[in-house]
Amino acid sequence: MNPDEPLPGEQALAWLDAHAEERRRAGLARQLRPRAPGSDLLDLAGNDYLGLARDKRVGGAAAAATLRWGTGATGSRLVTGSTELHSELEFELARFCGVQAALVFSSGFTANLAAVTALSGRNCSIVTDANIHASLIDGCRLSRAELAVVAHKDVAAATRALASKRTERAVYVTDSVFSVDGDIAPLPELHAACRAHGAALIVDDAHGLGVLGEGGRGAVHAAGLAGEPDVVTTVTLSKSLGAQGGAVLGPRKVIRHLVDNARSFIFDTGLAPGSAAAALSALTVLKEEPERAEKVLTNAMTLSVRLREAGLQVGEPASAVVSVRAPSAEAALTWSEDCRSAGVWVGCFRPPSVPDSVSRLRLTARADLSEADIDRAVEVITKTAP
Repeated sequence: MNPDEPLPGEQALAWLDAHAEERRRAGLARQLRPRAPGSDLLDLAGNDYLGLARDKRVGGAAAAATLRWGTGATGSRLVTGSTELHSELEFELARFCGVQAALVFSSGFTANLAAVTALSGRNCSIVTDANIHASLIDGCRLSRAELAVVAHKDVAAATRALASKRTERAVYVTDSVFSVDGDIAPLPELHAACRAHGAALIVDDAHGLGVLGEGGRGAVHAAGLAGEPDVVTTVTLSKSLGAQGGAVLGPRKVIRHLVDNARSFIFDTGLAPGSAAAALSALTVLKEEPERAEKVLTNAMTLSVRLREAGLQVGEPASAVVSVRAPSAEAALTWSEDCRSAGVWVGCFRPPSVPDSVSRLRLTARADLSEADIDRAVEVITKTAP
């Protein structure tokens, strides 16, 4: 065989090499970055907003549950994958967030798929904010519903789209806190538009739970919408609660409907007991130490003000996310690498992950950041700026 000739079957995926090279040249190639335990890097990239992922109480609960229940759920929630821990977590989440019921999933992504697909369908219209999370976008694509995308946080456009729906049912889908810039959706106004046109409101509160609202009860609670019969909320357990998994919160009939109809619930292995116990423990810590939520916002504002004073283009944080603009995708990547080399780990968001095609560093504030941590972060980020 000629060594220059492709092997049998190699042509089928040969296009991947050209695709990878195109992304590399554009500065968009991604890399996995395994981290070691006990790293000296100052983490401003992760989503452990309350600093609970390494809390001994939370880790101890996860370890004890793993020894008692096993390392995995052993099956789907409808077969063997539901434990007493799952039920307790659902009860406590619902009570904390001020809703009737909750349903726990293996991830926030699967929770979003469930909420969007099971509450829409062919005879439904979905209206969405242009900047919703990828999991919500995928849910819309899978829903087979009529879809209208409106400008970011544009209530008037959302109202027009809902008013012009041609289907019997409709839902409006939005993030509460948008993950790129950390800005907040106008939830009361959107809810009023939904109520006026008989639509349900689905809110992904992944970045709101544990940070916004009374004691960290989330953006939906802060907006006065918790417990409304036409509002459904999704959350993750992997950010403020430092664990893994997701949940849908809302009226009991919604949760009952998801158990019967949501494919990402019915056909997915349940959340591992250790993760359920960790989330439950973290929720208990948040109840006992509500000041953690306020500290996140204080630290985010401090980072934002000091970086802006240093001459950088920084968004006004309304949540834990602080967005720092970069002149290009290549500059953002180099900037983030230089920060990492200097001991500060920051997020790097570039197209196609950002809806406005503007590359930036994405910093995440945590409740456990000290003044020295913030000093160090500001010094490194400003010194390495392009």
